[in-house]
Amino acid sequence: MPGAAGPAREVDVSMRELVVLGTASQAPTRARNHNGYVLRWDDEVILFDPGEGSQRQLLHTGVTATDLTRICITHFHGDHCLGLPGIIQRLSLDRVPHPVAVHFPAEGTDYFARLRHASSFYETAELVVAPVEADGQRIALRCGTLEARRLRHPIDTYGYRLVEPDGHRMLPERLAAYGISGPAVGQLQRVGHLDLDGRRVTREEVSVPRPGQRVAFVMDTGLCDGVYALAEQADLLVIEATFLESEAALAAEVGHLTAGQAARVAAESGVRRLVLTHFSQRYADPARFADEARAHFDGDLVIAEDLATVQVPPRRVPSAG
Repeated sequence: MPGAAGPAREVDVSMRELVVLGTASQAPTRARNHNGYVLRWDDEVILFDPGEGSQRQLLHTGVTATDLTRICITHFHGDHCLGLPGIIQRLSLDRVPHPVAVHFPAEGTDYFARLRHASSFYETAELVVAPVEADGQRIALRCGTLEARRLRHPIDTYGYRLVEPDGHRMLPERLAAYGISGPAVGQLQRVGHLDLDGRRVTREEVSVPRPGQRVAFVMDTGLCDGVYALAEQADLLVIEATFLESEAALAAEVGHLTAGQAARVAAESGVRRLVLTHFSQRYADPARFADEARAHFDGDLVIAEDLATVQVPPRRVPSAG
């Protein structure tokens, strides 16, 4: 990567993975449920765009309602939100003990209120309702920042990305050379330097940069600045590819992307792993999306399937040099 201090190597991280609940667009098919995606990111478990059937799809995965910490809705078209009433009621049925935050376009607050109370139930779960008020809004998480960007669609729509702050990877051999061990290592990480035997050792002398990871989630939209802002340097980009290039004019008219457009965005934005999803029911063969995307993107490509799990790529850290 540009600016790296040396060749990169891969290292493991905590559990960071995408669980796909559904990959259809406006109409489900026999093989594809309506939308639904869960991002496991350390202690955050975020449900994106639960369409119809999401509650049942969860039963086929290792994710439970009790695991969820946050729900993000991109917009209030039915295939992205009609599963929300069941999910909310399940949180109460299972007596989820922790607050669950819910984010959605503020312009759709009335839709959210109707979905939240679509039928009678005994509400015990605590929802923290936090609408997205503006393009570029940032929500602080323990594991980083959740950022919302406005997209281009017939109704108010936002995409999301989770950004982990950059950090440092401590080098054991350099720490040992300075005789630094135990609690002193933590102090050096926190403060940035350590005074040792009359000499100040800085964090930079015993570490290499550790770029934070980024995961982006882009649903219904035409090409716009928000798409590129979300995709920039993403380790994992989950993006709609509703149409093929043969229907590019229709895609532009209704505010959607083609597989080729999504792939070009990924290539131009330095994406490492590209996940295409939200496929129109008019296409029975998913290989057509792969073929079209491969003409523009030579990185790691995934054509999403219902109930699949996609790992966030291991972070790359410049080696000591």
